[in-house]
Amino acid sequence: MNALLDKPGIIHPGARRLLDEVTAAPELPVRVTVVAPGGHGKTHLLGLLGRHYAGAGVEALLVDDADQLGDDEIAKIRALAEETTTPVVLAFRPTARTTTLRALADSFGRSVSLGALGVDDVRRLVEYAGGDAATAEEVHARTGGVPGLVLRAVTGRLADFRGELEQLDDDVHRYLIAAEAGASRNLDLLAALLNRDREGLPEIFDGARATGLLGEGDVLLPIAAEAVRVWGSPGRRLTVLQRLVELQLRDGLPVLDLARSLLGTGSSGASAAAAFEAAAREAMPDDTKLAARFYEAASEAGGRGAALTVGWAHAAALAGDLDTALRLGDGMLGSTSDTDARAAGAEVAATVLAHRGELAHSAELYQWSGRAGSKAFAAIALLGTGKLEAARGVLETPEVPTLFAGAASRTARAVTDSVSGCGSETLSALLGAASMLESAGAPAPLPDSPAALAALVGLHSGELALAESVLSRAVSGRIGGDLLAKRHRLLLGWVAMTAGDLKTAAEALMPPEGLEARDELFAATLQLGLARRASDLPWLQRSWDRAYQASMRQQPNLYSLLPLGELAIAAARGGASAKLAGQLERAHTVLDALGNPPLWTATLRWHELHAAITVENHASAGEHLAALNDFASCGRYPAALASAATGWLAVLTGTFDPETITASASELHELGLCWDASRLAGQAAIRTSDRKAMVQLLEAARQFQGRAPEPVAATGLNALSERELEVARLVVDGLTYKQAGSKLFISGKTVEHHMARIRGKLGAGDRRELLAMLREMLPESS
Repeated sequence: MNALLDKPGIIHPGARRLLDEVTAAPELPVRVTVVAPGGHGKTHLLGLLGRHYAGAGVEALLVDDADQLGDDEIAKIRALAEETTTPVVLAFRPTARTTTLRALADSFGRSVSLGALGVDDVRRLVEYAGGDAATAEEVHARTGGVPGLVLRAVTGRLADFRGELEQLDDDVHRYLIAAEAGASRNLDLLAALLNRDREGLPEIFDGARATGLLGEGDVLLPIAAEAVRVWGSPGRRLTVLQRLVELQLRDGLPVLDLARSLLGTGSSGASAAAAFEAAAREAMPDDTKLAARFYEAASEAGGRGAALTVGWAHAAALAGDLDTALRLGDGMLGSTSDTDARAAGAEVAATVLAHRGELAHSAELYQWSGRAGSKAFAAIALLGTGKLEAARGVLETPEVPTLFAGAASRTARAVTDSVSGCGSETLSALLGAASMLESAGAPAPLPDSPAALAALVGLHSGELALAESVLSRAVSGRIGGDLLAKRHRLLLGWVAMTAGDLKTAAEALMPPEGLEARDELFAATLQLGLARRASDLPWLQRSWDRAYQASMRQQPNLYSLLPLGELAIAAARGGASAKLAGQLERAHTVLDALGNPPLWTATLRWHELHAAITVENHASAGEHLAALNDFASCGRYPAALASAATGWLAVLTGTFDPETITASASELHELGLCWDASRLAGQAAIRTSDRKAMVQLLEAARQFQGRAPEPVAATGLNALSERELEVARLVVDGLTYKQAGSKLFISGKTVEHHMARIRGKLGAGDRRELLAMLREMLPESS
């Protein structure tokens, strides 16, 4: 392995000068010491010197590891150096040496210190070893440039560390284990571990430096840390780590970093269990997944008790591991001796059930729990199932006024008030609750967040910017931990889709694996909504299957009306309205029980109106229009929906005024419903016989969809190739893609591709809009 160091240019400057001197005049009575920590090339240098002396026929005394010699051996070397002209070179590590060796080294008067390699030297070594030079900086950072460590890194001979570590002084080895665990700066802890007073530590530090395993600032080099962790004695490492943790626990000091090193070591017993449990409490505020691992390790180490189980259940829930949380919660519910544990079990189980869409059962458990915030969460669940009076009754009993309980109570009261009158103050109150929860943190898993509920209200009231803002704050602040992270992200996707930003919405899509029932419903219907807006029928069918299955796994409630509305439109397009009739009926039962609150009911009616329009059921559409008109007095958003609904029915019957349609679509656009606005204007355009009105409506449709208006004349056609114009004319004349392809001697699939490119160039929203544009443009171009 050391042969790599013989390659050109790989040598320390001080060593090079000594070699050049010996090469030029090997007979000179050299007296020199070579000093460096382990792995810096002392042995290699002595080997090179030995070859030079042997080649010149000069007898020389070259001594490696001189710090290991006894006084008698050192005295013999001194005598030889004083009585002969024999070259003498001593190599040793810079540890605390005997007085005799120190005196001998001083008498030589010359010393060569070997340092680390630079990045360029490491790069050459890597290349000589046949590695990728691009990894040189990584190797240098990992090894600190220590030649011996670089050689091991590039040749992969890391197992050599095993023997070296076993040969270390016991105190030095224990110090290195402590350093790998992050305890190298705690002098009191080290003194207790090594049974030394603080004055005795420098000797051990010197011994550790002499190994060559420490870098700048006496920090263990990455490759050395790996060596201590992987190649050292597992029993010795476990003993040292457990002792460190015991000392920290004894003094009431943090144990998180030390306990992290114990994970996976099989450490057990009372002290290990106590350490893991303490580490779990420390990890909870910042890393609930790590906290859950620590609680599990504490249990496996033999830890018992209600506090451990409660902590583990909370950590598992906050980390999104609801199966474990529910198992632990259900186990605590069966406890007959600890009322606090039973209450905590009920709270955890209620939280899990809320995420799985089981609001009725969740409300029961929250009422039974009685822990901080439980009454508020029970009220939210009760309201979601249509039990308004029960929700109000639960809120009559005040809770302890902590920030967390206050945020929960404020959320519950805002949601409860949302079904009274127009609910105009609901969003403001929920935004305030979200802000309060940010300050309070979340000491317990949440069934839902004020931010998520505020976003739902924003989506139901046309306040998309506020919905996006509160969700973004919740995401950046990790409100609710991993448990609510997916919900917040999915709702951001819904906001984007509602606003017509389909690209951003698509980024929020999630596969069903790992999603709880409530999140799966929102994820599946988000995918369904995007497929519908893209007019992608195969994707729509696949998405429908997933979304319908998700909807069947839970009962409709107040907070799932948006997904249900999207499902209703898709069902109408796919001829599956009958399959969804029962769920829509149950949703309206909830709304009826709450007095059909405008805030929540209007958007569902808007979606049902579109479902009726899709199947051209004018009677049903008229019923939904009448309901929307009843809500119109509750503010700009329901009024805009009512106006647009009136416009849609007029478009269907062909009795609309283009100016009125444009105004209604413009109002939707200003409220953020860009896709809806564009579709209303576009559908009106393809149904009018007035060419001028058609052009104006098509331009408005493009504007509302976020595209700059283009002249619908020669400029648009100039963007098309000659073949695209041929295809367009044939399709406008009524030929199918296959028939058009036969005339042009191309496949029907190729015609379809041409039409897709034409649609993109002209900015048409869908195929019907494209054909209307081409009918307007082509006659004038022929």
